[in-house]
Amino acid sequence: MNPFSEKGTPILNQFRSWQQLYPRSYDKCEVNPYTKTRIILMNGTEFEANWFSHQLSRHTCDLDLRRELALTRAVEKQQQQKLFLLKPCNESALEHTISYEQLAVDLTAFLASREKDCYVKKALDFALLEDFDHLYRYSDLLEMEQGVAAERLVGGYTEIMPGRPTISHHRFPVDNVRRCVDFGSADIKTKLATMTITAAEQQTMNYYMNLSAFAPSDIARRLYEEIALVEEEHVTQYEDLMDANSTWLEMLLLHEYNECYLYWSCMLTETDDYIKSVWEENLSMEISHLHKAAELLKKYEHKDPQEVIPDGKFPEPIVLGENIGYVRDILKNTVQFTSALDEYVKICDLPEDANFFVYQGNVNPSVSVVPSHNVIDMRLSRCGRDYRYEVAPSPVKQLRNRCVDNTSVGRERCAAESTNFTCNE
Repeated sequence: MNPFSEKGTPILNQFRSWQQLYPRSYDKCEVNPYTKTRIILMNGTEFEANWFSHQLSRHTCDLDLRRELALTRAVEKQQQQKLFLLKPCNESALEHTISYEQLAVDLTAFLASREKDCYVKKALDFALLEDFDHLYRYSDLLEMEQGVAAERLVGGYTEIMPGRPTISHHRFPVDNVRRCVDFGSADIKTKLATMTITAAEQQTMNYYMNLSAFAPSDIARRLYEEIALVEEEHVTQYEDLMDANSTWLEMLLLHEYNECYLYWSCMLTETDDYIKSVWEENLSMEISHLHKAAELLKKYEHKDPQEVIPDGKFPEPIVLGENIGYVRDILKNTVQFTSALDEYVKICDLPEDANFFVYQGNVNPSVSVVPSHNVIDMRLSRCGRDYRYEVAPSPVKQLRNRCVDNTSVGRERCAAESTNFTCNE
């Protein structure tokens, strides 16, 4: 499909009444796990597009441009609110959190598995193991506080076991900065991957930041606080990959194109007829938003949209599904890596005075103060072993013991063995 060749819903026909805006929520007991993750993904994508438009409006004094932005921005905010309310009232925030982390794991794995830019793939693989560990921590908390087994929520498609332990995710801020990808020469899949994963991780960060104060227990509030700040690190690394040399209106075009692509992907893979109709409706809206962005690019920068997106035809759709083998491979080979400036390095190769060790000492002066560890420690004290869903023992032998929470892997020298990151041919 080439959205530049399609006719969308005219923008002035896109505003909905309050009745039309309030959707029928999914049944949390019957819904496919990936329907929920698609909803979260598109919620985050709409927020990213909306917030980018706000920032652009704050960086121009041209009233005509501001009016054009306000028009499409209002529609996109309506779209986001409708998507957010697809979540039912009887689904707890912590149950919903499991879907956030399943999205993070399986979306990241899918994007990494097809990514041709080795630097971008490394970034995806690196953060993948951290989101994978977050899923494990939240799942143990959910089982303890609500008696709900997260394996049912993820449908058995995503394993639940330790990744790179969350305690090791806390890095000195400068070590989360990444190099820009050159969008002028980058493959369209790379452009879409950087924009998609930034939107998804930003949505997760915002959800946890806002939710932390409303969590019903002290340990839950602390866990959300800790992981929200790790998601800030992820947003930093992912947003840095996008080409900052692109102009505001070039990026506006790319944002709208990415929205079209993701709605098209969701539409093709959705199993729920009602939700599929939402994807179809929003895709038709976004096609008109894309045409408007192309029009603004021509008017204000005198550029043809093909200078930004040479071939408007979509690549293969994003398919959210099981990635157990891929995640296990990355866990086995890269669990002992961290980040130093804009590269990924093994813990054993860091100097004694590295930023990583200094910052770890400041943030984690004792394992006993780290919320992600305390969640597992509490589970161990109550039940004698942690909660997991595994198809086989962990590929990292140091993470197999279900009676001890390992806080050394990914944080201390010689705590585990790792080989290296790999690139796609």
